Amino acid sequence: MSYIADLHLHSRYAYACSKNLTLTNMAAWAKLKGIDLLSSADFTHPAWLTELEEKLTPEQDGYLEFDGVRFVLGTEISCVFKQGGRSRRVHLLLFVSNFDTVHAIRKMLEGLNCKLNGDGRPTVGASARDLTARLLEIDQACVVVPAHIWTPWYGMLGSKSGFDSLDECFGDMAPYVPAVETGLSSDPEMNWKVPALLGKTIVSFSDAHSLPNMGRELTVFGGEAYYSNLAAGLRNNGVEKTLEFYPEEGKYHYSGHRKCGVSQTPEETRLLGDRCPECGRPLTLGVMHRVEELSTETIISAEGAKRPFSKLVPLIELVSLCLSKSRTAKSVGLAYQLICAELGGEVRVLTQVGYEDLKQVGGESLALAVTRVREGQVSISAGFDGQYGVVKPV
Repeated sequence: MSYIADLHLHSRYAYACSKNLTLTNMAAWAKLKGIDLLSSADFTHPAWLTELEEKLTPEQDGYLEFDGVRFVLGTEISCVFKQGGRSRRVHLLLFVSNFDTVHAIRKMLEGLNCKLNGDGRPTVGASARDLTARLLEIDQACVVVPAHIWTPWYGMLGSKSGFDSLDECFGDMAPYVPAVETGLSSDPEMNWKVPALLGKTIVSFSDAHSLPNMGRELTVFGGEAYYSNLAAGLRNNGVEKTLEFYPEEGKYHYSGHRKCGVSQTPEETRLLGDRCPECGRPLTLGVMHRVEELSTETIISAEGAKRPFSKLVPLIELVSLCLSKSRTAKSVGLAYQLICAELGGEVRVLTQVGYEDLKQVGGESLALAVTRVREGQVSISAGFDGQYGVVKPV
C-alpha cells in the first residue's frame, strides 16, 4: 500500500497566489491529477484557518478529509534573521497532527511579533534553529522540513542567504530535522552527492501557487495516509519514489542575469567569474553551481537511502505543445481535463497509460510526446535567475 502526496502548496491567502486556491478547487484538482494526500497550506492565516476548521473533517490518526480527498495540516514559514554575520532567509515546511497544535503555534508566533493576517506564508524574525526548538516544545509530533533547499534567496543551502550545511543552519536541532525538499531546480541524484544531506530523507513537492501547478512534483510514501505514517515516512525514509520536474526546467537551475539574458553553466561561471559579462552586476548563482560547490566527486548517500525517481514534463505543457496553443488557452484546459478524466488522472497518464490508449483519447502527437518524455528523449534549455527553463520531447 502507498499514497501520492503533494505537501507544499498554498491557499488564496498567500501572496502571489491564485484566488482560485479554495478547498473545493484543490480537492477537485487532486482527483484530476491522482493525488491522495494534500497539505492544507497556510494554516496560520486566521481567515483560512477558520475555513479549514469549518470544512475539514478530522478522521483517525491525524488526517482530515474534504470531498473525498485527504489533507494533513501543513504550512510554510519564512524565517528572516541574522546568523554568522549575514542576513539569512530560510523557508521551512511544517506539519502538525491537530488543530490544538495549530492554535498553540499561532500564539507562539504572535508572541514573536509575527503578523498572521497578511501573507498565508508568515515571516518570523527567529532563526531556523530557534523556531524548530519552539515548535518541538509545543508538540514533539511536529515535523519540520527545510523547503526548496537550493533556491538562492529562501533555500537553506541557497547562494544568496543560505548556509553550507544543515548543521550550520540548525545547530543542535539538526538531528530533529528529518527530511529536505529538493525544489524544482534539483533532483535526488544531485542531492545524493552532497555530504551535508547524508542521512536525510529527500522529498519533492510542487510549491504550487495555482491549481494547474499542483502535483508538478510529488512523493510516493509507503503505507496509508495517516499523520503518524507520514511523520514516520519523513523520519525514516519511507519514500517509495519521487516524481520530479526536469531540474533544468526549474527557474534557478543555472547561474545568470535575466535582465541581460545571460545564462551560465557552473563551468562557465568558474572560468568567467560570477559577474554579468554584459553589465557587471553579480549573477544569481544557480542551483547547479551550489550543488557542485557542496558536493563530493562521487555519490555519497548510502545505497539503502536512495529511492527511485522519474523526471516528467507536466501534462498541461505537453497538451499545450501538441495543440500549438498557450497552456492557459481554454481548449488546452478542456483537452487536459478530458484526458485526465478518461485515463485515470495526470500521474497515471504520465507514468503508466499505454501508447494506444493515449493515442485514442489524446491523439497520436500526445501519445508520442508522453512516450518520448518517459524515455528521456527531450530537448532542454535550462532556467536561470527566475526564468523557467524549457523541456520538450524530440
